[in-house]
Amino acid sequence: MVICVKINEKLNNEILELNKKLKDELDLKIKSYKEAYHFDDEKFFKELAFCILTPQSKALNAWDIIEKISENRLLYTGDELELVDYLNTIRFKNTKAKRLVLLRELVGLEPKKVIFFTDDIFEIRRWLVENVNGMGLKEASHFLRNVGFGENIAILDRHILRVLKELNVISEIPKTLSYKIYLEIEEKMRKYSNFVSIPMDRLDLILWYRQVGYMFK
Repeated sequence: MVICVKINEKLNNEILELNKKLKDELDLKIKSYKEAYHFDDEKFFKELAFCILTPQSKALNAWDIIEKISENRLLYTGDELELVDYLNTIRFKNTKAKRLVLLRELVGLEPKKVIFFTDDIFEIRRWLVENVNGMGLKEASHFLRNVGFGENIAILDRHILRVLKELNVISEIPKTLSYKIYLEIEEKMRKYSNFVSIPMDRLDLILWYRQVGYMFK
């Protein structure tokens, strides 16, 4: 696979070394994502709800909230007013409390059956973006990766975009990430993924680790 840009060789070598260095941890992460698809409906819903809370907020804080409101059952039964008191560590808590309720109303008690209506992951992602309030391409891709379907899709957050720019995979970081621009950058990252023979889900973890020094959901 040839890509029509001059890749930053030093950074490219660093990424290849990280792929080797982190092999065992990466293997465990990818395995956990594959297993997540087989979760029961409540645990599966947690993965979807988590991606509603992450925009413009720290993932660690979002997951901590999901764990708490799952344990006390409010994730599955609470209204907006009951939920919002638990969302103080993330931005736009009122909006996101409303979105959690709307999400529950949309997918019901069997979210997996509602969401995985086809084998086409790109069609599923499009459906999520069009139907789930508060879910854009990044969040939909994040969810699909977290339940084992991230081998060919990108989670384009600021950390990943910065590395892609440094690699010369993209020439600049866009001020706004429209649907069209997202897909264009995703395709460039996919070509790079093929170039280095590292699947997109694994590559995302490596690039994230390179920027923040740890792996998470």
